This record gives sequence, structure tokens and C-alpha cells, in this order.
Amino acid sequence: MVFSSLVFIYLFLPISLILYFISKNQTYRNAILIILSLAFYAWGEPVWITIMIFSATIDYYHGLIVEKYRGKWQSKAALISSITINLFILILFKYTGFIIQNIEYIMNVKIPYTGFNLPIGISFYTFQTISYVVDVYRGEVEAQKSPFKMLLFVSLFHQLVAGPIVRYKDIAYDIDNRKITAKTFNQGINRFLVGLSKKVIIANNVGGISELFLKSELTDLTVLGSWLGIFLFALQIYFDFSGYSDMAIGLGKMFGFNYKENFNYPYISKSATEFWRRWHMSLGSFFRDYVYIPLGGNRKYEARNLLIVWFLTGLWHGASWNFIAWGLYYFVLIFFERAVFSNILKRIPSIFSHIYLVFAVTVGWVFFYFTDLGHAFKYIGIMFGYGNSQLVDTYFKINFANNIYIILLATIACTPFLKNVHKYINLLLSKKSILHDGYMQVGRPLLNLTMLAISTILLIGMTYNPFLYFRF
Repeated sequence: MVFSSLVFIYLFLPISLILYFISKNQTYRNAILIILSLAFYAWGEPVWITIMIFSATIDYYHGLIVEKYRGKWQSKAALISSITINLFILILFKYTGFIIQNIEYIMNVKIPYTGFNLPIGISFYTFQTISYVVDVYRGEVEAQKSPFKMLLFVSLFHQLVAGPIVRYKDIAYDIDNRKITAKTFNQGINRFLVGLSKKVIIANNVGGISELFLKSELTDLTVLGSWLGIFLFALQIYFDFSGYSDMAIGLGKMFGFNYKENFNYPYISKSATEFWRRWHMSLGSFFRDYVYIPLGGNRKYEARNLLIVWFLTGLWHGASWNFIAWGLYYFVLIFFERAVFSNILKRIPSIFSHIYLVFAVTVGWVFFYFTDLGHAFKYIGIMFGYGNSQLVDTYFKINFANNIYIILLATIACTPFLKNVHKYINLLLSKKSILHDGYMQVGRPLLNLTMLAISTILLIGMTYNPFLYFRF
């Protein structure tokens, strides 16, 4: 089940809210959330729910051992055991097929292997449980004494299948002491509907247009068509994933949990380094805090540390060489930015550094989209005019003209422009309390209803409603 579905919006979510708010008792609410979360996960993965429960249970006991024997060898052994078991499970289900394929290619042998269906969200909740045990080991949080509260942390359906990657220390207080007010509940509704609109109204539409070019025969693709296709994919994946993160954050607020932001307008960045401080921030901060800094950060063997982090970042996204190439692409960009271009990017007018970033990121998405590296390089070749590809053709002109409004909307919406306009209007209205109250009581609910209505209509009529990060 995904958030951007009619079943979730009009069945699962209303039932969840009703059951949750029947009682104010925190123990009851925690129990209901666990049941709802397990039901949510079992909707699409009834078998692999056991893996998630096993992971939560294993790390619950590891956390207790780490805390009990803090400073002793048993604590370190428990930490190593936890990380080993979690990574083994992740590798078994996500990377076994990839490893076998490469062994078969290198050794020229055939290994009987039927493969596993990838458990949904395994990359996210595995990192969450690892971070929990590491933080207990570091003394940053106390070990959770209740196995049910540990399961609640791991299984919360708001962020279970696609993040953001939530650290235990960020919601430990909320598990026991969360409070929900009319204001925070309304904020949750607002945020959820903004995310839903980003996903359904923008991501799905630009994604459909991008595939007209990305899935066309390379021999028929023009230079401008190749750029438009991958540029629209860049917009699609941003609105797809940031929209889902917005919905998760909004749902969290409705139920009293405060999740950290996961996106901060990454396409306004002026360097690849800045881009990754703004894109999928929960993943970037995980690798920074649990891999990069422990390896030595920028104090010792910086190039090696960057290489490891970006290799793992690419591999985390998928068991395929194209994702590894995508990660290493960013290693090269960030390494050279730090070693060579840092002062240049700071000195040149910001418009040029911004153009560089958009250009570099757009090219990088080619490796992310195409699983066949040969196809990816051919596509990039067309982008830069290699071969006999035309600059533009009638097919490009028609599709660009027919979809210019959604393209412009998506381009503007990936910047803070609309947010700043909304802030400015609120500022003006706040000077007139009657107008501000009218907007909050009538205007905002009408805006929410409009977003919900448009999203519902589109979901009813659309056959194209993918969620790109669902596979990770």
C-alpha cells in the first residue's frame, strides 16, 4: 500500500485515525499504531513482515546488552553482532542476485538461483535499527526497555516503506510523551496534502511526459528531446520522493510524531556538495555520522572516505552497476569540487555555479534511470550531440508545446518561490487579523479540499502512478 492511493486516503487513513483517537491512553495508542503498521506492511508483504519483526527483536536485545555491558568487550561484541546480522539480512535479500550474476559473469558458470522478492522498505528500516544500536553504544540514547515500543519505532507506517530514515533518538520522547493539538493536527493535514499533490499532480504528470523520450528508440531521439526527457525525470524523482517524505512528515504530525525534514529544495544548490546536504538528508546524514566521520572524515584519508561513502550510497539505491556508477559519479564531482573547484565556485556569480549544478545533476540522473550502462552512455552521447541525432524534431515540439504548463509549474515548484509567496501572503494577512483568521478558517481548508479533489480525480483516471523509491 502506498500513500498516494485511494485505498489509503479514503479507507486506511480514516479508520486509523478513528481507532487511534478513541482513547487518550498512550499504551492503547501505541498498541493501535503497532497493529495498524503491521497491517499496512502486510497489505503488500504478508510474508516478509516476519523479517521486519525479527530485525526489531534482534536489535532490541542487542541494545539491552550494549547498555548493560557498556565499556566492556561484551558491549562491543553486541554492537558488531547487530551490525553483522542486519547487513547480512540486507545483503541476503537485496544483493544476493547481484553478487551471483557477477560471479557467473566472471567465472563463466551457471549458479542455480531463483531469487527473493525484495522486502519493501528493508533498506530504510535496516539503517534505522543499525543507527539505534550504534547510538546506544555511543551513549547518545538509553536502550528501549519495552520490546513493543522498539517494534513501534521500527514499524511506524508513516515512514516504514520509504523513509525518511528516522533515528530512535529523534522520536524517543514522542514514543512516550507525544501530544497532539488542533494546530499540529492541522499542520499534519496541510503537509500530507501538499505531499500528495506533489506526487499525484506534478510527479506523475512530468513522469509520463519524460517517458515519451526516455523510453523511445535512441535512433529516433533528438538532442533537445534527450535533455528534456532526463530533466523531467529529475523533476519527477524529486516530487515523487519529496512528496512521499512530506506525506510521511504530515502523517507523523497527525499521530504526534515529529520527523526531521528530508528535502530542502536541492535544485537551488550551487555545488554537488550542497545538493547532497539538501537531497535525501536522512540518508546523507546517516552515511556522514555512521561511515564518513568514523572513518576519519576530512581529517584523515578524505579521498578514501569519500570513495567508500559514495560507493555505498550508490549501492544502497539498488543492486545494479548503474547505481554504483551514479554514486561514483558524485564521488568524482565532490572530490574535485573540494580539491580544485571550491574557490572557483565561490568566486563566480552564483547564477553560473547554479547552472553548473543543474547541468551536473541532470547528467547524473541518466545513470540512475538506465540500468544498462551501455544504454546510459549512448543516451549521454545523444545529449551532447554525438552521432547523427537531430537537434529537434516535430515530435519534440508537439510534446513540449502540449505540456508547457505542467513543465513550468514543476520547474517553479522545485524552488522556494511558491513557499515564499505563501509566506508573503500570510505576512500581509497577519496585519489584518480578520483577513488572517478568514484565510485560516476558510481559505486554507478550501485550498486543502482543492488539492485533495484534484488528486482524487487524477488517481481515479490515471493508470500511471509509480513510486520510484518504493523499490529501495
